[in-house]
Amino acid sequence: MTDPKDTTDPTNSTGSASTDRESTRDPTLRRPDGGTTILEDDREAELDRGPFQQWVANSISHPERVYRAMFYVAAIFFLFTTLFPFYWLLMVALTPEGQLENIFLTPNGFNPGAFIEVFQVIPFHVYMFNSFVIALGSTIVVLVIASLAGYAFGRLDFPGRTPLMLLVLVISFFPPAAFFIPLNDLFNTSFALLRPITGDGTLYNTPFALVTPLSAIFMPLAIFILTTFYAQIPDGLEDAARVEGTTRLGALFRVIIPLSAPGVATAGVLTFIAVYNEFFFSFLMTDGQPENWAPILDGILAYQGQYQVLYNLMAASSIIGVIPVAILVVIAQEKIVSGLTAGALKE
Repeated sequence: MTDPKDTTDPTNSTGSASTDRESTRDPTLRRPDGGTTILEDDREAELDRGPFQQWVANSISHPERVYRAMFYVAAIFFLFTTLFPFYWLLMVALTPEGQLENIFLTPNGFNPGAFIEVFQVIPFHVYMFNSFVIALGSTIVVLVIASLAGYAFGRLDFPGRTPLMLLVLVISFFPPAAFFIPLNDLFNTSFALLRPITGDGTLYNTPFALVTPLSAIFMPLAIFILTTFYAQIPDGLEDAARVEGTTRLGALFRVIIPLSAPGVATAGVLTFIAVYNEFFFSFLMTDGQPENWAPILDGILAYQGQYQVLYNLMAASSIIGVIPVAILVVIAQEKIVSGLTAGALKE
């Protein structure tokens, strides 16, 4: 018989007991490996986590921090490996001759006149002009021929297209030194037809001895870049131009090339920079004299005498020689980036 004075609800008694057990439950649990965990909202927080495990957990929780850290590491590595050599060149250029042995991150003295003395010791501007003309001529030859080849490979269907592309690829892997002996023999051969132009009838010490091999060396890269871009142009645009009476060649230069401006700019800039910095053929096809189309690297090496090496002038001339290429890259950087990225995509 139930006591009428007992007004305790069984349900409330059960709930109260459950509440008491939760309130008295030990918030820590012992794991089999001896570690201790704490329970908070059904989530376990490690108390004995090491620094590496903590870093991994934070990386998983906040991946944007990892991406930011990786960007900073890559940027610092790039700045150190790329810009530090130019900084060191500047330090050497500003240090007076005879005080170069005590340089450490700052110039030992201050001699900005070295950048003017560069042009007084030798005609360094002539060497720069020679390199600019050779690079510009090679770039024009490469773009014209590569545009025609890229149009044929990218927009025309003809027998043997794939084998020809593979042949171009194979030729591009040949080392440039393999062509030197036959080219050197050819350019030193006297031709009666060339005697009114070159005097001795040979191509040695002429810009043709540099433009011809350098254009051939950098031609395959330009062909592959332009073939990719020209193949992406819709056929309807070319068909519309041809309906108006334009020939295939006219459609190439009036429609396809303007629409492929990023690819053309990329091929042109890469070719110009590579030829401007080329030394192997330039050193072997000329005698190193500025009047005989010797390039800029011959000019830099001209500061080495038999008994003295003007390192400060070599550093100053190197910095001056980089300026035209740096200006070109800054002007065409958007085209280069879009050309290198868009050329790999197909819509």
